[in-house]
Amino acid sequence: MRDDDTRWTDANGRVIDEDHRGLVYDIRTLIDRRRALGIFGGVALTSLLAACGAKSEADASDGPTASPSATASATPSPTASAAAEASVPLDEVPDETAGPYPGDGSNGVNVLDDSGIVRADIRSSFGSSTTTAAGVPLTIALTVRDAATGAALAGRGVYLWHCDREGRYSLYSQGVENENYLRGVQETDQNGTVRFTSIYPACYSGRWPHIHFEVYEDVATAVASGPIVKTSQIALPDETNAAVYATAGYEQSVRNASQVSLQSDNVFGEDGGIHQIASMSGSVSAGYIASLTIGV
Repeated sequence: MRDDDTRWTDANGRVIDEDHRGLVYDIRTLIDRRRALGIFGGVALTSLLAACGAKSEADASDGPTASPSATASATPSPTASAAAEASVPLDEVPDETAGPYPGDGSNGVNVLDDSGIVRADIRSSFGSSTTTAAGVPLTIALTVRDAATGAALAGRGVYLWHCDREGRYSLYSQGVENENYLRGVQETDQNGTVRFTSIYPACYSGRWPHIHFEVYEDVATAVASGPIVKTSQIALPDETNAAVYATAGYEQSVRNASQVSLQSDNVFGEDGGIHQIASMSGSVSAGYIASLTIGV
């Protein structure tokens, strides 16, 4: 028997059932329960109000998206991503031969000290000739980074050259000795990148399709034929070669390309050109973009 049950007995001393104790008992019980609930109800009410407040703020926003701070934490900004990428070391691009047609003074003619060599569009000759090399349009984007740190190397001089649609090198090959097209020098931008507007080179006998380049400390050093930081080559991928060489003017490249592979090439064969194969985008009709990041 509970302590307060003695208050609720009949004339014979028997405990009255709770359902028959009357209005006074019911009121007192209700008051006691409200007091007990108040202890926990305050906490529940606070949580409920907080939830309502959060819902009100969400309703006032443009939609059920995460807060700006949460979004910023979950998704790095492009600047942060670029900085992270730039801080990652990368393999140094292999040193390769400049070949017999460099035009840098190391094998006969020197085009680097000619006025007009510093340019982005290298399709036409400059100086006494304005002949334009024909072929499928190609933009070459070469990014130069420090191999040890991954940092972009801005302000470097890059000299780039390659053969024409017929497999000839200006300044050297028969019929184009007086041309200087498909050669140019540029300075790397803040991202370490240079972009040249050119045409897709041929595949000539004995070599995989490629593009030559030299990296100098700066443009002034390049045009003065000063010390070279890096000499190497860009390899063009098989799928793009096949698409380009199926077009008019590249007929001889189809045969030459069938007789060589990256593995058999005397430059790229050692490792299959793994650090020198360009990433390609575009099409024959719109032109292609060949991109490569190198470590020096």
